[in-house]
Amino acid sequence: MADKFRAAVIGSTGRGNYGHGLDVVWRDIADAELVAVADDNPAGLAAALVRLKLTAGYTDYRKLLDEVKPDVVSIAPRWIDRHHEMAMACLERGIHVYMEKPFCRTLAEADEIVDTCDRTHTKLVTAHQTAYSPRVDVAKKLIADGKIGDVLEYRGRGKEDRRGGGEDLWVLGTHIMGLIRIFGGDPLWCFGRVSQSGQPITAANVTDGPEGIGLLAGDDVRAMYGMPDGTTAYFASRRHAGGHKARFGLQIFGTQGAIEIATGHMTPTVKYLPDPSWMSTSSGEGWLEVTTAGIGQPEPIPDGGLHGGNILAINDLLAAVRENREPRGNAREARGNTQMIVAVFASQVAGGPVTLPLSDRGDPLAKLQAAH
Repeated sequence: MADKFRAAVIGSTGRGNYGHGLDVVWRDIADAELVAVADDNPAGLAAALVRLKLTAGYTDYRKLLDEVKPDVVSIAPRWIDRHHEMAMACLERGIHVYMEKPFCRTLAEADEIVDTCDRTHTKLVTAHQTAYSPRVDVAKKLIADGKIGDVLEYRGRGKEDRRGGGEDLWVLGTHIMGLIRIFGGDPLWCFGRVSQSGQPITAANVTDGPEGIGLLAGDDVRAMYGMPDGTTAYFASRRHAGGHKARFGLQIFGTQGAIEIATGHMTPTVKYLPDPSWMSTSSGEGWLEVTTAGIGQPEPIPDGGLHGGNILAINDLLAAVRENREPRGNAREARGNTQMIVAVFASQVAGGPVTLPLSDRGDPLAKLQAAH
């Protein structure tokens, strides 16, 4: 293998752009050299060439892949309607992928990507930056050491802004689902309710969602998941519910205390409550800050934000290629997160809980439309 990986970026100005810094991150990757960029918007391509200090630019990403032959590619657009197409084009050529979230639109697309990674011995990682935070590892150790006793439940919410409900579940819920699975594993079942203006969704409520999501419905979603250890996980989001990015995260409650984790950064806010009542007023202890150095200790690592999380993720991806192992946030993990999202709509359409993994790998909202 060459001393450095040759990296390229696929963006799409006006249709998801370059995600959360999935282009500029390559400037700070010591193990790679950025060699080319593709953007089907000519003006966007011209700007990207200047921003990334490149001379090799393409309006057709497939031509980039065939002529430049990079080792690894950032699939950067936030819009997900072409994620599957772009990923397959890279993977079939033996090119590794760092992809903006959400992963893809259906479980059938996710299955094909996972199978292709296996067949071509390629690796794909999604940009769930918080999943790579060393603070998450510290939180896992606190739980393993019994600091909150036996885990009883997980609670996650989206940002609950104008996108609250089904869109929040798709666009931002993927981060929460990833955290739930990091701590609790793969759910065994899901019981979800999706409503619009207080009533269960019908085919009339199904529309084409923004950002290439595909079919979408609901301004209020509530989901419950049965975890393999007997605990329960919850996710909820309601549109215009006074949402705030600080509420966007995961809480883990145990018999002796609780831990909460924000999301979206290399060093997210993590706090620990050593109180079995889960109320800081009960013991007077209050929530204690958790850093990579431990409970109540100064943080020795600078907060790199989303950019720092991208660096951690890409470095792990490249190390996994060299070491022939699976990286964090790999294609199977991305599929697992997508399945938790799809299961909420599948449960609503089925009118009851659904078993995971889902046997129907299509779009449950398309099934709802077809039934009417």
